[in-house]
Amino acid sequence: MFKKFGLVICAVVVSAALAGCATLVVGAVGGAGTAFWLSGKLSDTIDAPREKVVDATKSALKSLKMEIRKEAVAKNVTQIISTYKDGSETWIDIRPLTSKTTKIEIRVGIRGNKLASQEILDRINKNVKGLF
Repeated sequence: MFKKFGLVICAVVVSAALAGCATLVVGAVGGAGTAFWLSGKLSDTIDAPREKVVDATKSALKSLKMEIRKEAVAKNVTQIISTYKDGSETWIDIRPLTSKTTKIEIRVGIRGNKLASQEILDRINKNVKGLF
């Protein structure tokens, strides 16, 4: 019985990955509100409006001595491009999910640097809490 259950779980995971739903699987495994790493990006949902997350992101970058090189604002996304301490280009995408929650994706370097991305995310989360 346990073998069949294990096979079913493996089949579901493989099917989802092949169908391009790896994000869904990783998100479900990680739990709500938990950051997850996928394809070189660190992604998280923050319980704050987009504007506050953008402000917290700018403060975080400033405190890390990372100059903002470009900021692009569209209806569904704010993208901030900066340079990490080691010279790697950094992309931060901030998207509203609802009026009170925001999705943030951080990539440091072309392939992604998980530790650097986590450092930036931690600083952003700290700043968001300071805004309330």
